[in-house]
Amino acid sequence: MAKAFLDKNGVPYESIDVGADQEAAQKMVELSGQRGVPVITVDDEVIVGFDSQRLNELFGKTGATDIFDVLIVGAGPAGLTAGVYCARKMLNTIIISENIGGLALESWAIENYMGYRMITGEDLMKKFEEQVRTLNIRLELDRVESVAREEEVFAVTAASGTTIRARALILTQGNHHRKLGVANEEQFLGRGLSICSTCDGPLYKGKRVAVVGGGNAAFQTAIEMSKIATSVSLIVRSTVKADPVYVRKLEEMKNITLHKNTQISSLHGNKFLSGITIRNDSGKEQVMDLDGVFLEIGWLPNSGMVDGLVALNEKKEIIVDCDGRTNVPGIFAAGDVTNVRSKQIIIAAGDGAKAALEVYEYLMKE
Repeated sequence: MAKAFLDKNGVPYESIDVGADQEAAQKMVELSGQRGVPVITVDDEVIVGFDSQRLNELFGKTGATDIFDVLIVGAGPAGLTAGVYCARKMLNTIIISENIGGLALESWAIENYMGYRMITGEDLMKKFEEQVRTLNIRLELDRVESVAREEEVFAVTAASGTTIRARALILTQGNHHRKLGVANEEQFLGRGLSICSTCDGPLYKGKRVAVVGGGNAAFQTAIEMSKIATSVSLIVRSTVKADPVYVRKLEEMKNITLHKNTQISSLHGNKFLSGITIRNDSGKEQVMDLDGVFLEIGWLPNSGMVDGLVALNEKKEIIVDCDGRTNVPGIFAAGDVTNVRSKQIIIAAGDGAKAALEVYEYLMKE
């Protein structure tokens, strides 16, 4: 994401893969105080993570644009697919997203997307992006902060200060990671506590780690981290919800310990995380010395920007009908941010296509 932004804005840079270079990884930690990537240095400034707002301040371009036919918020499977279908209908289309690929980028291995026996989330999203970039679609890397209606159009304001207007919207901004809810969580985020195992996993080679969660994502992360780390503790708060195929794979791994009906009650460490305390349902506690913890405990919808504009359910998901229509004419939604029950890449992509076709029908009638 960072490199795509810099390439788009013509900014020369040097890229260092700290996952492959342990010496460079140590220098990065000393420089930033973080065990997470990316770390970007601009002159004497250190930027941790893909901070689209700061990068736009340094290198981006601001200012108003013409009115588009359709503006798509988000560039995950739903948003990118919607963009392809909008472009094929010759709609003047813009996609605004803080990243390209969304949470799908974090999948170690996808084995249920038609056409691929197995593919990583990163590689699949690269395929999506390559197709989008062959079409007449404007793609902006920015964070949407607010959405409002202005008479016959919708106005979307981004973190860079840009306001873009469109006749119709497709909301596909996905979800963000749920937090543990324990003391000192923010202190250790990026310093031993990670929400992206595919991003930060290589930095924990030969170390002791824990994975928190009981679903497919948690089991998959534990399995992949067992190939990197010396030991993996899988902490499942209640019952196992992962598919049997992942349960069987996990049972084959000799360096994974499963802790069921258990949750983290506290985090320990000074500058970096050095251990955790876990507590089971009977109240028994155990202190564990660890180097890192990866969270896979679910997601929350990124719907705050449209709260009060479109109808949301009790989970703050955008309510849509079977064709992706919201309760506001001209606003459509697709993917994990909606109340569609199954959160799968293939379903998000299909719903993105449906929303785009409905947008076309809406604009033709208008």
